This record gives sequence, C-alpha cells and structure tokens, in this order.
Amino acid sequence: MSAYGKCRLLLFFLLFFVDGSQAEPLTFENPIPVEFGDPYILKASDNRYYMVGTGGAKDGFKMYSSTDLKAWKDEGRIYQGNTSTSWDIANFWAPELYEHRGKYFLLYSADWRENPTNERENFRIGVAVSDVPTGPYTPLYNRPIFDPGYPIIDGNLLFENGKVFLYYSRCCYKNPVESEVAVWARKKGLFKEIEESWVYGVEMKADFSGVIGEPKLLLRPPVLMSDRQAEWESRSVTSGEVNRRWTEGSYIFRSHGKYYMMYSANFFGGENYAVGYATSESPLGPFQKAANNPVLQKNVEQGGIVTGTGHNSVTLSPDGKQMLCVYHGRTSKTGRQRVVFIDRMEVLPDGKLVVHGPTTHTSK
Repeated sequence: MSAYGKCRLLLFFLLFFVDGSQAEPLTFENPIPVEFGDPYILKASDNRYYMVGTGGAKDGFKMYSSTDLKAWKDEGRIYQGNTSTSWDIANFWAPELYEHRGKYFLLYSADWRENPTNERENFRIGVAVSDVPTGPYTPLYNRPIFDPGYPIIDGNLLFENGKVFLYYSRCCYKNPVESEVAVWARKKGLFKEIEESWVYGVEMKADFSGVIGEPKLLLRPPVLMSDRQAEWESRSVTSGEVNRRWTEGSYIFRSHGKYYMMYSANFFGGENYAVGYATSESPLGPFQKAANNPVLQKNVEQGGIVTGTGHNSVTLSPDGKQMLCVYHGRTSKTGRQRVVFIDRMEVLPDGKLVVHGPTTHTSK
C-alpha cells in the first residue's frame, strides 16, 4: 500500500466517535486548500459551515462555506474595513463568527484609528453584523468594543445563561515581565527583557456595546522554570527566536461540567507555535493548566512535515457527534504560508482533552 493509502487508512480508524458508536468516519485531506491563519468555523443553523480567518482580503475578511468540511466554496469578501470613516485601519486579524438571536456577528481585531501617542501596536477588538452568514457585514458600532488601555487581539465569546463573556489577549507590546525565564535569557546574553501576552476575560453587555466590570487575568506564561508548562511555552525565547512569550488565541467551551480554555503559545510565525488548555469551574476562572500540555504541536521530530500549529477553534462533525479542532499550520510544501487543518479532538471520560493531530494525507 502507498504512503498515501496507509495514512488514509489510519485516519479512517482514528476518526470513529470515541464512545464506539458507528458514526460516519471523517477524513480530511490535510491541509485543506484554504490559506488562512487563525481559522474559525461556524456550524450554522442551516447545517452549513462558514469559515473565516486572517488573510485572503486586504483590509478586511473573506469567507469559505461547505456542507461537509471537505469541499469549500469561496464566498469572497464579507467585510471591508479601512474606509474613510471606519475605526479600523490595518492589521485585520483573527475573525470569529457567531449566530445569535437571528443574526450573525463577526468579532475581529484591527488597528484603531485613534492613536494620539503613535503606538506601534494599537490593536483593539470590534464587532460587525449581518442578517445572513455570508454578509456583507457592517460595523455594529463605529468603535472598538472597549478600550482597556493597552493593545488587545484574538477576541472569543461564550454565551451562557443569558450572559455574554469576552475573552481576549493583551499583546506583548510594552508588557515586559520579570520571570526566571527572563533572568535566564539575560544571563545567556539572548535578550535584555521578555515581553508577554496574557489572556483576560470579562462579561460583556448583551448588545455588545461594552463590558461589565473589570477584566480578569486568566492565563499567563509561567514565572518559574520549574513549572511543567515553562518548557513548551518558552521555546521561542529559549531557542533565541524572539524576546516574547505569548498566551493568545483562546477558545472556550464547556464539557464534563467544566470550562475548557484552549490557548496558543510561542511565536505565531515560527515552528514552535503550539496549543495547550486549562480548565475551570467558572467562566472567569481561576483556570488550571493541564498536565498533558501541549496537546497540539509540530510533528517534524516524529518524521512529519507540519510546524507552527496553533490559534485553534472547535467545531462539530456533520452528525454532531465528533469534536473537531480547526487550526493553522505550515508544512514543508507550503513554506511560510499558513494553511488550515482539521483534526478530531475529544474530551476523555477522565476529563483529559486530546487532539488527534497534526495529520497530513501523505507521510512525506
């Protein structure tokens, strides 16, 4: 059997639903032919899938749709930013799509026009709305949702019991943090300081017009090098790649009576971008990072061809029985271009989250 055939056969057996039911097995020709970073897939009430992501449209966003997660239709541009009057002017990143109360909401990051101190990173989070999933989307408010006083990206929402919770990442920009990793980097002559990004959560007003109360710090890189998370979350620093440690790209969902927050660490443009998760009894923490982190990372040490795996979202299979991890990565064939992967994931009976990836449909 060819390498291609062996891999397809392996995927066939991997993609049965974990409880043993004979759900229709899913196979994905990873990477799928969509050049997005930060991919997000909404499974809408019309039983179609709508994918958005970073890239593909200058100063805005485009969309792909599918009925089976295999064949994707290019829906074109769905949002145009950087107009003469818009609040957003550049760096349109990390869109997410939500169906809520009969409408569709596009959450995204961009540079804010209001920048009196000429900050190099001036990102905020905004929201646009449409009556149909394919748009066009128009700003709900011609301003960011709120201004915490520092740049923020990677908004993610949780709707629960009539409340809306917003999660976001404070950028590394101008956020130097002392830690044992920072001390180590100075002693090695690598970097004078290490900047960090942290994940926050806050309740949001039901009309998306602002937030309620003060944001709570939920996740950050480890302070101590003895922390079991420090090795994998610090690889961009310890490899000498860059003087930043990221905690970004959060995605929250509820399972087994707990809240699971997936997040990405390391430089999004490097090989070491990877995904971990943390759990909590409450949507606003405290969150405890998992012992089996990272749950998604490069596979080149195992003979694979995938690096830079991260900024994931989660969707469901067409039959609704299988959780699927949607993320971007790079391969030896795609080079620096980020492309989309879909792999099966599950939460085991003991509460452990597992992602069955990264997979490709060849073993070369």
